[in-house]
Amino acid sequence: MSCSGIGLITVDQALAHYRSVKTLSTASLPLIQAHQHVLATDVRSTVSLPLFTQSAVDGYALRSEDLLAGITEFELAGEVRAGIAEHVEIQSGQTVRIFTGGKLPDSADTVARQEIITRTDNHTILNQVLEKGTDIRYQGEELTVGTILAHKGQRLSSGLIAALSMAGVHEVQVYQQPKIAVLITGDEVSTQLDNESKVFDANAPMILTWLKEQGLTDVHLQHVIDDENILSQALSNAMHQYDLVITTGGVSVGDYDLIRPVSMALGAKEIFWQVAQKPGKPLYFAEYQRDNHCAYLLGLPGNPAAVLTCLAIHASTLIAALQGIDSPAPAWKKARFTETVKQDSREQLLRMVVNVDDYGQLTVSKLGKQQSHMLSNLNQANALVRIPARPDVTIAMDYVDFISL
Repeated sequence: MSCSGIGLITVDQALAHYRSVKTLSTASLPLIQAHQHVLATDVRSTVSLPLFTQSAVDGYALRSEDLLAGITEFELAGEVRAGIAEHVEIQSGQTVRIFTGGKLPDSADTVARQEIITRTDNHTILNQVLEKGTDIRYQGEELTVGTILAHKGQRLSSGLIAALSMAGVHEVQVYQQPKIAVLITGDEVSTQLDNESKVFDANAPMILTWLKEQGLTDVHLQHVIDDENILSQALSNAMHQYDLVITTGGVSVGDYDLIRPVSMALGAKEIFWQVAQKPGKPLYFAEYQRDNHCAYLLGLPGNPAAVLTCLAIHASTLIAALQGIDSPAPAWKKARFTETVKQDSREQLLRMVVNVDDYGQLTVSKLGKQQSHMLSNLNQANALVRIPARPDVTIAMDYVDFISL
């Protein structure tokens, strides 16, 4: 089949198809177990933060009335430690020792940090003029009851989990993560080169570690030879047991490219096949309905650079959509690109290096060895750059879209 982009769907058209997939069910999970899951509802605070008015430093609690009256010497009336429930109040001319996070006595409204206090036995001397409210964290100054802490569709990072935990959140409603089967097809792909016609498998390690980077761990891996019966059994099992099946190889037009015909013979419904992109043209996307549940099949090409490209753009968008993210498309950024590039009838997705120039602008620069069977430039590449389709033209562009690798 020709490499022409005529008759193929565009990258953006392919991405639009993923947005219509059925989201997975939801579950309530303890906060730590919900790490890397996507929120199914907004989370609102049931408390104010800080929970109470407290000291921001180690120091001494004072009354602003005394400060206005010019009092600088104070009798030490007690101590307030963080986390210890003590009811200590002060009268005129008194102070209490207070530590960072300690609950401020109702009778105090200012804190003098210990560096500006001279202490002798049970008396203190203030060595600096202070304003009312100095070094105090007021109850509710960060957020009040009912404040939205996190929005539906946000992924729970470690930082967001910490923010929720600080507000006393113990459980959250999240979308289930997809259970994923990965089928690496091809007689030639092997972890051991037992004959001179084999090649080392880069796809399985790449896909498994990429999924792990997305926080996805319920993953089944299987290598499948180019045998129709064996492939049929493996695909049938995978589509019945998993939410998403990712395959590599077997989606082009050769005699042993069996993924598409075998999956459709099993009842899968093709959504699209072949995308006007380079690398990754023979991408295949299908839906398999079983009972009241859908499984999706994403058939990636076999060349590892095409697999990398399809993971970064297509698999990431599909997996985000399955987990209820409202705008799952890749977050394209802009960068300067002042070199020339020969364009193609298909959109090119090139591995490049993104840097910051002397003016603070993002710039990208080309790398060699872009063929779909090559990965060695990944020791430098940190961006995947979109070059628009335009056949047989060599041009320079001011700006291009890219995503980080």
